[in-house]
Amino acid sequence: MTTVVPDPAAEPDADAGDDRRYRAPALEKGLDILELLAGCATPLTLTQIVQRLGRSHGELFRMVQVLEYRGYLTTETGGEGYSLSDRLFSLGMNQPRTRYLIEVALPEMRRLAQDTGQSCHVAVHTMGDMAVVARMESAEQLGFSVRVGYRRPLLQAASGVVLYAFQPDDVRARWEKLLDPQPDAEALAAFRAHADEVRQRAVERTPSRFVSGVTDLSAPILRGGAAAAALTMPYLAKLGEPDAIDAAAAAVQAAAARISAQLVDDDHHP
Repeated sequence: MTTVVPDPAAEPDADAGDDRRYRAPALEKGLDILELLAGCATPLTLTQIVQRLGRSHGELFRMVQVLEYRGYLTTETGGEGYSLSDRLFSLGMNQPRTRYLIEVALPEMRRLAQDTGQSCHVAVHTMGDMAVVARMESAEQLGFSVRVGYRRPLLQAASGVVLYAFQPDDVRARWEKLLDPQPDAEALAAFRAHADEVRQRAVERTPSRFVSGVTDLSAPILRGGAAAAALTMPYLAKLGEPDAIDAAAAAVQAAAARISAQLVDDDHHP
């Protein structure tokens, strides 16, 4: 029989004030740095990181250096600030279920873009946000698209409401706790009601909150009865051409359904 000896550094902290069984202070410092930079639009210097986390230079200096060496942080040439690299995102993209989703989706996305002359992208949920994991450019010379890695809170994106709409109640409740900033009761109630409407009609069709003249069309990619991802088209009406948004919405739904039909349970795929 093997006896496991607890690591003293990971023993419970009586003053922690939470329900964690073990703590790893060094690891938590590194995670604090990553989470801080993930929410910053501009690079932060070591001094700024220290100030925002309420720690000392001595505590964080080596941590920042190691994270940079391992490729999780990056600095601009000639700059002093640190930014989060795409290494964490790349690790997530390499998960078998995400990689398989993208492999299945890309041919259907290409077909959709060619048939409609519009771009499209696939987004998944991550920590209360939607994040784009694949995109397909418009087959036309003119179009609108977003980059892989683009993120928005669930409440602010068509993909977000679709991802949320097609989840069981316990998953919805868990995702709501991750929303940052936390919406007030009225905003959350409105979001829930809107999500229920989207679930009934199986497609979201709404003007973009960020780009004038773009209408977001989004449908769920289902696996096991829940949304594994959302297929979204930022539909751009073109002057001098007949508006085909109804046909485009139907095409998005059809493409999402074809992708869903090809997905298999994780237990049946390596």
